[in-house]
Amino acid sequence: MQTSCERVAQSLRTLYSRYGYRHYKMSKFEEYDLYAKNKDFLVSDNVITFTDLGGKLMALKPDVTLSIVKNSKELPGVQKLYYNENVYRVTKGAHGFREIQQMGLECLGTVDSYCISEVLELAAQSLRSISDETILDISHLGLLAELMNSIGIPADQKGTLVKFISEKNIHELTALCQNAAISPENTALLRELVCTGGAPAQVLPKLESLLAGKVSPTTLAQFTDVIQSLADSDMAQMLRIDFSVVDDIHYYNGFVFKGFVNGLPGSVLSGGQYDKLMKKMKRTDKAIGFAVYMDMLERLEAPGEEWDVDVVLLYDNTTPLPSLRQQVNALTTAGNRVTVQQTIPTDLRYKEIKNLTKGEPTNA
Repeated sequence: MQTSCERVAQSLRTLYSRYGYRHYKMSKFEEYDLYAKNKDFLVSDNVITFTDLGGKLMALKPDVTLSIVKNSKELPGVQKLYYNENVYRVTKGAHGFREIQQMGLECLGTVDSYCISEVLELAAQSLRSISDETILDISHLGLLAELMNSIGIPADQKGTLVKFISEKNIHELTALCQNAAISPENTALLRELVCTGGAPAQVLPKLESLLAGKVSPTTLAQFTDVIQSLADSDMAQMLRIDFSVVDDIHYYNGFVFKGFVNGLPGSVLSGGQYDKLMKKMKRTDKAIGFAVYMDMLERLEAPGEEWDVDVVLLYDNTTPLPSLRQQVNALTTAGNRVTVQQTIPTDLRYKEIKNLTKGEPTNA
């Protein structure tokens, strides 16, 4: 079911290029000031720093999106970029820095509903490249922000409330609402929203009923339209609406989403709209994107579940060269990965051995 990181990476490169996303290559280094000003946007605020020969404090790149926003130009239309970069950061549960391969894409510019739906579909297809057993959970911070404003959540409590929502901590959520003098009706509405989740066909009608009169009809209509536009795709069964999927409200403003793969404890894909980050970095255009955390895939590759090659093809000096080449071509044309060897390799995992020698195969 699972595939190696290298094959997933190749599949993602092909996928993103097919939709017109151009490969974006960047430096391993950025000025530390970029990350110091946007620590809340980072997965971890631990950053490896050094002073360059000119006296500037530099950092090994802990994030790709910030670097793309800083170094790309604001142009008319939409820029579609994908990347395959290594970042340097401390991962959850680790005790030191790791070099982590991260793939993803960014769509910057006049981002509209089509752009959002395309990015969501590519996120779903990216998950499908990893495994058939995947889920893409989708939420909308714009709707949540409008609801919090509508029911009167104090500005200094919004961040805490978002934290409780992400944890589905109904007890603390209720206590916060009571302390903020939020009405029982609005508290119940917020609790129901957090607990409402599932397939779009079942959730959207309920969501429209819950939020009617509490949020902008335009925002709600866009959310519904984008989700429904994916209903006929072959990725539809992977989609779930879940308003406990949230992110930092100081950076993200619209759709947010996370991807999960059976067998992994956390999200392997994360993304969203980050217009607020663009504004903070003095840009007027919009943006949406996501990242696939390739280091997570290593946990899927338990010993014995993945072969290095399909066939070991053995030969010796009596094997006719035309016959050997014919066998190689036949096996590779059939989709097999083949290694041609004179002895059985001890450092490879293989499904089977095909022997073209006259004697018995020998171990290396």
